[in-house]
Amino acid sequence: MSYLPYPEDRYTGATGEVSATYRPDSTPPDIDRAATTAHYLATGATTDGQLGLYRWEMSAARGGPDPHFHRSITESFYVLSGRVSIFEGTSWVDSGPGDFAYVPRGGIHGFRNDSGAPATMLILFTPGAPREDYFERVHTVGEMSPDEAEEFFRRHDTFWV
Repeated sequence: MSYLPYPEDRYTGATGEVSATYRPDSTPPDIDRAATTAHYLATGATTDGQLGLYRWEMSAARGGPDPHFHRSITESFYVLSGRVSIFEGTSWVDSGPGDFAYVPRGGIHGFRNDSGAPATMLILFTPGAPREDYFERVHTVGEMSPDEAEEFFRRHDTFWV
């Protein structure tokens, strides 16, 4: 069996260091809106750009992004509770707890909660792009001019199909 090699060492010390971060479940959400609550578990800023990990909690209201792709980042979804429809490039797949989807760069994808009940999932981005500004401002796109919206999506590597 052939294995991919480990990446080049990024830490070269001999004894290790005290550098772990801990975020208890009791930490308040970073986004708290009527339809969506988001917890920034690990951002690109806190992981030296390695990954971004978010807990996405959706209310029973229907919502989520339509099909799109990214050129510079991968995106993965892991459903924790409820039902989430995940667009995997050709169709919407009804997904439940334990279901996982990985989307490589350029892969068309989307997700939405159309179940009528709350749902929670983890979203992982690699590398750790600064998605926080996107999450915090995407709900204001309707207030932007067409040029502002186009620049917003381009800056956040989001291309709608």
